[in-house]
Amino acid sequence: MNEWNRNDLTSFLENGGNGLLYFYTPMCGTCQLAGKMLEVIKEIARIDMGKMNLNFYPDLAMDFGIESVPCLLFIRGGEVTDTIYAFRSVPYLLEKINEHFD
Repeated sequence: MNEWNRNDLTSFLENGGNGLLYFYTPMCGTCQLAGKMLEVIKEIARIDMGKMNLNFYPDLAMDFGIESVPCLLFIRGGEVTDTIYAFRSVPYLLEKINEHFD
């Protein structure tokens, strides 16, 4: 999964992108586990995905209403359609992806 910067995010949203945006912090143990789950998802789902270290973009936490990390935003047509904080399992994430993108 590619690390996005502000320009990557802006381009994705302005071009009406469909995919997932994962916010994390490096010292968060749960984020480490969530990141590994998303690497598996990336191989299975073939969906656009980016990740951003929230420590570098605290303003985005306010813009997107992020309450904690890990945080996964579902983006369709450049708009956030859903936000999840409890990743639970790879099958759960695949089910959520199918709900939003099928």
